[in-house]
Amino acid sequence: MKIIKRSGSEVIFDISKITAAITKANKEVPEPERLTREQILEISENVEKMCSDLGRSANVEEIQDMVEDGIMGTKHFSVARKYITYRYTRQLVRKSNSTDDQIMSLLECNNEEVKQENSNKNPTVNSVQRDYMAGEVSKDITKRFLLPADIVKAHEDGIIHFHDSDYFAQHMHNCCLVNLEDMLQNGTVISETMIEKPKSFSTACNIATQIIAQIASSQYGGQSISLSHLAPFVEVSRQKFKKVVRQEFEAAGINPTDEQVDLVAEQRVREEINRGVQMIQYQVITLMTTNGQAPFVTVFMYLDEVPEGRTRDDLAMVIEEMLHQRIKGVKNEKGVYITPAFPKLIYVLEEDNITEGSKYFEITKLAAQCTAKRMVPDYISEKVMKNLKKGDVYTCMGCRSFLTPDRTTANHANALNYEEGKHKYYGRFNQGVVTVNLVDIACSSGGDYDRFWEIFDERMKLCKRALMCRHERLKGTLSDVAPILWQYGALARLKKGETIDRLLFDGYSTISLGYAGLCECTRYMTGHSHTDPAATPFALEVMKKLNAYCNEWKMETDIDFSIYGTPLESTTYKFAKCLQKRFGIIENVTDKNYITNSYHVHVTEKIDAFEKLKFESQFQELSPGGAISYVEVPEMNNNIELGIHDIIVNVLHNRNYRLNIIIHLRNFYIANCTTR
Repeated sequence: MKIIKRSGSEVIFDISKITAAITKANKEVPEPERLTREQILEISENVEKMCSDLGRSANVEEIQDMVEDGIMGTKHFSVARKYITYRYTRQLVRKSNSTDDQIMSLLECNNEEVKQENSNKNPTVNSVQRDYMAGEVSKDITKRFLLPADIVKAHEDGIIHFHDSDYFAQHMHNCCLVNLEDMLQNGTVISETMIEKPKSFSTACNIATQIIAQIASSQYGGQSISLSHLAPFVEVSRQKFKKVVRQEFEAAGINPTDEQVDLVAEQRVREEINRGVQMIQYQVITLMTTNGQAPFVTVFMYLDEVPEGRTRDDLAMVIEEMLHQRIKGVKNEKGVYITPAFPKLIYVLEEDNITEGSKYFEITKLAAQCTAKRMVPDYISEKVMKNLKKGDVYTCMGCRSFLTPDRTTANHANALNYEEGKHKYYGRFNQGVVTVNLVDIACSSGGDYDRFWEIFDERMKLCKRALMCRHERLKGTLSDVAPILWQYGALARLKKGETIDRLLFDGYSTISLGYAGLCECTRYMTGHSHTDPAATPFALEVMKKLNAYCNEWKMETDIDFSIYGTPLESTTYKFAKCLQKRFGIIENVTDKNYITNSYHVHVTEKIDAFEKLKFESQFQELSPGGAISYVEVPEMNNNIELGIHDIIVNVLHNRNYRLNIIIHLRNFYIANCTTR
């Protein structure tokens, strides 16, 4: 059995240290008030058993709480006071420099919490260590100076989660949709070097990857680009090749026909697309940003995003090549083809790619093959998303969050590709995320409905203040802090010395309110799973209340708040640990070492894949700031045709507009669909 030290490193549990600590406190009181040797051993053994029963590594603070409770349970209050006083004194000493142990454990590569935090980072690499070290300093400054004490305590107690506190000290935002079209068509600046409009598709791809790397080093979240912004450069290459091919024919003494020139030029266009797409894939996964990891980038593939005709056909070729290369994969250090982590891919299902014989149906078939082998792309239903997003279709940001439908009334960003009256998404961003622990609200209420809603209201006020801390931290930020973002087109073209303030209001950017544990919250309050028809109305009411608060805050502040089905990662474990500490083990509520993400059906619940996705779809509509669902089913590589059918049926006819399906054995990973 192991424990996690304050530095984050894991060590073997040593009962003698508990016994020694109690004995030291015991000697500080008069002999008649002391514990017996047997009582000290009994307390120590009880603590050991409680740690073992947790089913995970306890941390030092938890163990000390157990010791305190154990001493108090024997009615030896004088000893308990001495133990508490000693503990408090040591805490004050540690706070005099709270980051030393964490940083040293990073340097020695034995910080277990860091190792588990982000699978995309290798904590033994110098650049990653440097980023983590800066993060520890930032977290310390954030806790001691930048955030109100009650918000810090709520975060540490697992009542809320203040995401990415290791970046909060800097004036940085979360994630974005890159206005790649503006940067490519109208030029940009990278590292003080003017980059003009590219003269070929492959050059456009090369510039795009440099832009991606620069953006990743200027924010802490994911980013998304659209292939539609690269597609026009296929025609640029085509016209260049036509001239070159004709010159080559004539130099060889041949007077070619237009058809002959077009045939050879088109072959070279295909080769150019192959090189350009390969460049994106390889550069994205091999680039190392300043935070020591590959850029978290999502590539959007939406045919209807460009006009019908040659440009759409060119976009179709680019999408097709992107899928072919992802199916192939990349070689690891041993020369074995593997699935790269990035870029993530999102493919939109629309009228001209969903039926047998439709113009682009073959691309949808290819997408299904890619999903079966490489877990991407995810899928979006054009039809459903238009219904949910006021007629618009656009990609989520790299971290899965969706912008609110555009309501901007002016060209706040000074974008050179701004069109009055046309909704704008590229160039917009997310200011940050705070997640509320719904299970804690339920457990704190003791099952009393009136008390539940009272606590719910209190927690919403807390969340609003925490979210406004993120907003206020960004206010006054100068465009000079990240020129690629704020001055050279990725998000805006502001002047040097100008603040980004006008991009924080009027719906241009969003702030996300995450939520976790709707399943356990509902079970505690109703005694039933939220899939039970008797309990579903309560779960839906909770979701509607969350949305109502976001709408209220929007009216008060002119800032777009949105409910976000957060990709919680390790936070589900943190929340579970805090719940057990505060409320003990409650069957089907706090008895696991995790709580469920957002609205998800609990993984232990027996439910048909189709019923699961149908049930969860009603909650996706109430998570307008982002949502993701999934099921696990068997190997599908030998049943692609059925898989395609199920993708189309479930994406287009369920209310889901983005949903993931993880298929076991080969990890068939599909958004907004399911398979048999």
